[in-house]
Amino acid sequence: MVFGGLNYLAILGAAIGAFVFGSVYYGVLGKSWMAALGTTETGMKGAGGKMSPLPFVIAFIAELVMAWVLAGVLGHLGVGQVTARNGAISALFLWLGFVVTTIAVNNAFGRHKLALTLIDSGHWLGVLVVEGLIIGAFGV
Repeated sequence: MVFGGLNYLAILGAAIGAFVFGSVYYGVLGKSWMAALGTTETGMKGAGGKMSPLPFVIAFIAELVMAWVLAGVLGHLGVGQVTARNGAISALFLWLGFVVTTIAVNNAFGRHKLALTLIDSGHWLGVLVVEGLIIGAFGV
C-alpha cells in the first residue's frame, strides 16, 4: 500500500467525524450497550467515581489509524474514483469483511449477548462509513 501523499487533513477530519459519531451513537444507545455488557454507569467508573479518559484516547487513536488505512485503501481505487459514494461503499465492504466478522467471533467465544454484537458492530459500521464519506469527499 502506498501511504505517501495522502490528504492528512482529510484523515484527521475523518477521525474527528468518527469520534463525534461514536459520541452521539453511544449517547443514544449507551444504556442498552451497558445492559448488554452486563454493567452499569457506576460500574464503568473507577474507584474515584470518574470515567477514565484512557478509553476515549484509545478510541480516537484507533479511529485515526483506521482513517489513515482507509485512505490508503481508497487511494487504490484509481484516478477519479475516490468519491464520497465510493468511500462509503468501500467502508461498508471493509466493515462486512473484517470488522463485523471479528466482533461476531470474539463475542461468540466470549459468550456476550447478541445485543452487544449488534450495537458494537453498528458503531463500527457508522465509524467506517463516516470516515469513507469524509475521505472520499476530500480525496486522498
